[in-house]
Amino acid sequence: MAGCAVLAVVPAAAQETPSAAETDWRPRSELPEDSRRALPDFCEGGYLPSVVPAGINGEVADGGGQAPLQASGLSARYEIDRELYLRGDVRLQQAGFRVTGSEARYNQATGSVAIEGPLTSRGEGFLLTGERADYDVNSGLVDINTATFLLHGPEMRGSAAQLSRTAEDQVQIRQGSLTTCAPHSNDWAIVASDIHLDQGEGVGTARHVRLEISDIPVFYWPYASFPIDERRKTGFLYPSFGSSNTGSGAFLSVPYYLNLAPHYDATLTPQYIHGRGLFTEAEGRYLSSLGESVLQVGYAGNDSEFAQEFAGEDGERWGLDFSTRAAFGGGWSGYGDYSAVSDDDYLSDLNRTLDISRATHLQRRGGVRYRDSSQYFETYLSGYQTISDFIADENVPYSQLPEVIYGATVDAGPTELSLESQYTNFYRDNANLTGLDRANGQRLRIIPEVALPMRALWGYARPSVSVDYTHYELEDYDLRDPGIDRTVPVAEWDSGLYFDRQSSLFDIPYNQTLEPRLYYAWVDADADQESIPDFDTTIRSFSFDRLFQPNRFSGGDRVGDTNQLTVALTSRFNDLLTGAERARFSLGQVYYYDDREVTLAGRGASDTSDSPLAGEMILRPVDGLEIHTSGLWEPDTRKTEEGRSQLVFHSSDYRYLASVGHTYRRNEFEQSDIGAVFPVSDRVSLIGRWVYDSQLERTVGSLAGLEYNNCCWSVQLVHQNYFTDDQELESRILFQVQLKGLGGSGGSSDEISDAIIGFDERERRRFGGR
Repeated sequence: MAGCAVLAVVPAAAQETPSAAETDWRPRSELPEDSRRALPDFCEGGYLPSVVPAGINGEVADGGGQAPLQASGLSARYEIDRELYLRGDVRLQQAGFRVTGSEARYNQATGSVAIEGPLTSRGEGFLLTGERADYDVNSGLVDINTATFLLHGPEMRGSAAQLSRTAEDQVQIRQGSLTTCAPHSNDWAIVASDIHLDQGEGVGTARHVRLEISDIPVFYWPYASFPIDERRKTGFLYPSFGSSNTGSGAFLSVPYYLNLAPHYDATLTPQYIHGRGLFTEAEGRYLSSLGESVLQVGYAGNDSEFAQEFAGEDGERWGLDFSTRAAFGGGWSGYGDYSAVSDDDYLSDLNRTLDISRATHLQRRGGVRYRDSSQYFETYLSGYQTISDFIADENVPYSQLPEVIYGATVDAGPTELSLESQYTNFYRDNANLTGLDRANGQRLRIIPEVALPMRALWGYARPSVSVDYTHYELEDYDLRDPGIDRTVPVAEWDSGLYFDRQSSLFDIPYNQTLEPRLYYAWVDADADQESIPDFDTTIRSFSFDRLFQPNRFSGGDRVGDTNQLTVALTSRFNDLLTGAERARFSLGQVYYYDDREVTLAGRGASDTSDSPLAGEMILRPVDGLEIHTSGLWEPDTRKTEEGRSQLVFHSSDYRYLASVGHTYRRNEFEQSDIGAVFPVSDRVSLIGRWVYDSQLERTVGSLAGLEYNNCCWSVQLVHQNYFTDDQELESRILFQVQLKGLGGSGGSSDEISDAIIGFDERERRRFGGR
């Protein structure tokens, strides 16, 4: 019963109580191993894990029901049915409430307890201290004067002239302050006349709020609402700001988040861009049992700079992006993507939050899929918006209205039967074009195959024969009969062997493999396919993976003729302790027995008897370091035709990041780039990336900045140069401040993540996440 007391006299020494944060704060060296491992290097210490103490008699109290009050002290005086007075190392406990103090008076008639401090109260995930407290045994209401508190989950500490626990998950603070900084460190704090913490809803509200930096007020809000855990909360997010020479300078945005329901929400982001005026972006998200949909829009009613640059334009500009994904069950799924902008320059001038990459074509596509263990089906509609003035009409992609794909594989005794099929209706506005470029039409492609797969532990072989049949029904086409048929027989033989041995290197046992592979392909295609329009076909770039494909063209409008044999060798080194692949080396070459005559726009034919040597190398000598090199080398000219090399490194905690890359295509393209995040101390890191184009003999991108971290806030300042479609180098300054537990302002992290591999993971771990 709530009115009864269990009395015990326990000897203990009284001591002055420190603040709640000081009680559980420990230097790094004194923290448990798990806590030390999760603590960032720039933190000097942290809080002990929250542990609910056992009851006075050794048991852990039940948090539910009208539990009895347990009490103990060094001395006690009890007046029957009236008052219990305890003095010296007083300990009181009822259900989830526990408090220690120097004196306590329990009025049995009213159920009230007056506790004199210094007092301490500990519960699941929190710790309170104070000078004096009043506790109601019947309602659980607690009032503490001159209080300090610690919330272990968000690592948030604070103080209050008066703190009241009005319910098990409700805390009211008067004349209080909040911060996530370490004890005795007030780099930032939220100070308010009234603060209400609703741990049940994960929300805090405050009145007459000011943000203090090193005890100096810098912002004031008459009212504020903020999250105190990971749950979503309606309210203003932190503003973003920066500068760019696009649009004459600075920008400022103030996002507002709307938590409309558990399954849908929205974010409104009004912005001011100097030289362009007001600009608003909005995002809505909807989650159902089937999947998720996201709608993003941007709108500027009067872009003054755009109107001045393009005579006749009224300055109204907009952008839209919609995506949806759904899983219907039974192997069925659906998807949709739609992007559109008002003009070609919208993405480079205005877009900040819409999930549209800077591209020459914006795709609109929607369809359904089905897949099980032996077959797959997909049908979709697809179109594009071309947003580049440099794309000629004949190079604008065709829409697929619709495209239907079906494939299946079945085992028939020792053989494997498979079918690939595709039907597409191609359409493009070709009114201003002539010849093959003017054609629209339908294409049906069917490829049945019979294979005899043979596999053993030491190798495999897979001979197969197939027929590649294509039928066209064309419109606006007058070169020949618009009904075109093409039938191409194909024979392939893919085989390989597997050898391995075990050894050790630097006392690490490893398994080395040697995997020779032979691949033969014969394709008897008609050399004259130039009368067939090019709806979706390109010449594949040559690489090591391309050694084992019979068709040098992608898409369905050309089937390349060939009679070829590929010889390749791969060797792997696998760490037997971890199972990781530490190294892989591959080298191969194609030998041609006949000339290749099928062309696409005059390209693709060749009379060489062999291909360039194609190779790739992947090294992972230690965790966090990967070196990837691939290239093509021509034996006849003894020159490198193509090459790509990249080194990526990250330390185990992702504080150190580095990447070095080089891409080369002879007589066409050569770029080098280097990027890094390098800590010069536990708290200060340098950020940089540089991209140089050897063909243009100029820098085409750079990023340089500084990052400072301590255990409760961080700041990034970055200057970025980027190359535009107009062959100009634009620049901007990006700035971000992040207060631990309250999020951040600015917008530099996304740009750095795009530029430096591993930076997004580094951001996730900033304040100790793993």
